Amino acid sequence: MARDTPDPAQGVFETTLVVDGKAVEVDAHLARLEASLAELYGVALPADARSLIEEGAAGLTLGRLRLTVVPGEEPSVRTAAVDAALVFPSQASDIALVTVSGWNGAHKWADRTLLAGFEAELAPAVPVLVDGDRSVLEGSRSNVFAVLDGAVVTPPADGRILPGIARARAIEVARVAGIEVVERELGVDELAGADEVFMTGGVRGVEPVGSCAGVGDWDSGEFTARVSAGLQHAWLGADDSS
Repeated sequence: MARDTPDPAQGVFETTLVVDGKAVEVDAHLARLEASLAELYGVALPADARSLIEEGAAGLTLGRLRLTVVPGEEPSVRTAAVDAALVFPSQASDIALVTVSGWNGAHKWADRTLLAGFEAELAPAVPVLVDGDRSVLEGSRSNVFAVLDGAVVTPPADGRILPGIARARAIEVARVAGIEVVERELGVDELAGADEVFMTGGVRGVEPVGSCAGVGDWDSGEFTARVSAGLQHAWLGADDSS
């Protein structure tokens, strides 16, 4: 098992999708960052955090923006263009399970050494972290959802996983669409028996999952499509990303 040992001195960060010069879900990202800074370091959100995001996003048609805050240093912003095919992708991704011990995913640590190692080792599959009790936690860049018996199940934001911004909005749009969403522990055996599996993230939105070695294969079905359409409408103002 691997143990999560991020270096707190590297700070925390937020990554958001940028569409037509504006960052998506800015209030939610800033609120999560503010909470992490207060809990971890006892410091306030930088006063210029919002303006840095707005300035960084300006002029970017479709991309990602990363705001990093290291206590005692000036916050930094990094942006990059994103291929439209990666935002609400139609092509399913594969995942691979990695067992960790003592995982502390409640904050978006700037030190991604452990996760980057998993990603390099398992590429092109997306690493999905599993606790020692075989409960599914989260992907290296995403939260995980499974469709079981007509309901969407996702691991709870109980301190072990990042309370994803896309996760929260996906739950909201699913419930508005009349889909039952259950936040509870999700075992690997349950994942194997799921009808559909998908992930959510701050840049990709909803990402269908096609297979996991040694676990199963899934089709991208009705539930994935409905949640994706709802989140696209919320973020892009349309029912698709084209």
